[in-house]
Amino acid sequence: MTISEDKLEKSPVEVLIVAVPETAGSALYGMVDVLLAAGNIWQTLVRSDTSNSLFRVRIVSPDGQAFACGNGIPVNPDISITEDTQAEIVIFPELWLGPDEGLSGRYPALMEWTRHMYKQGATLYSACSGSVMLAESGLLDGCQATSHWGYKDLFRMRYPKVHFCPGPNLVFADTAGRIVTAGGTTSWHDLAIHIISRHGSSGEALRIAKVYLLKWHGEGQLPYASLVSSAPHADSVVRSCERWLKENYTQTNAITQIVEQVKIPERTLKRRFKAATGATLIEYIQNLRIEKAKSLLEAGTMAVDDISVAVSYEDTSFFRRLFKRLTGLTPSQYRRLFKPVLNLHEK
Repeated sequence: MTISEDKLEKSPVEVLIVAVPETAGSALYGMVDVLLAAGNIWQTLVRSDTSNSLFRVRIVSPDGQAFACGNGIPVNPDISITEDTQAEIVIFPELWLGPDEGLSGRYPALMEWTRHMYKQGATLYSACSGSVMLAESGLLDGCQATSHWGYKDLFRMRYPKVHFCPGPNLVFADTAGRIVTAGGTTSWHDLAIHIISRHGSSGEALRIAKVYLLKWHGEGQLPYASLVSSAPHADSVVRSCERWLKENYTQTNAITQIVEQVKIPERTLKRRFKAATGATLIEYIQNLRIEKAKSLLEAGTMAVDDISVAVSYEDTSFFRRLFKRLTGLTPSQYRRLFKPVLNLHEK
């Protein structure tokens, strides 16, 4: 008997998926559906007689009462956190939260329950903004974690003890892998594949990926992330610098010019800019230039070397290295990734 066959004959792994009114219904029910299908849907499709569910999946909520989650999707929880909940896996799916909206004070009992489940030995998983709930519980303090790239400023401002990583599709908060966070909106696909492989078998994870056409996002989140955003802050001087740079980022002496305009010492401006935006002045300019390069790559067939010059990098080798560092892909790889999407408009 192989290891994978032995795993398929074990009792189903107990899974609890946390649901609250802010939960995204697609991520909640998508995860429920895929995990319940593990061990049997492929076997049914190929007419095998060896099917056996890998997971027992239940939805848990603070009070166990029926409610509507994001976009009015109905949720009828199987259990509440006040009951005797036992599970090997606890999953926190995506939440509908604004980019500056935390969960401070909303679910104190749920936060306590989360910490209790972790102490009891459960492995905690989050998808997309579900990691905000883990951050609110304090379990991510001092740890690396990811979420949708749009929540980078939220973590910087509200959860500064968390080492936010906007690039990877999966991040392990601890060496034992008992807290795992997944990245963007459809990262629950990656998370489901990981959970099935880890708690079931790698073979079954591959079969589920084939049935549901799930794609492992090995390129991570960086190719999809916007490098430029307007982080909320009250520094009017920095805000004026941001406005000027968005219009003049291609100028080679942009930093010198902006220092002259605001009429404060360069060192002071750089300190204030970093404190307000989370990025240094040079990082902000680089982000603006690479964001423009991305749009040029998406728009047509302009040569990479010409794009480099267009965004003020005469040294094309430096431009290629910088592009790869900020997006995770080379310029040519980036163009190939998004070309099929753009070609849809031509058909």
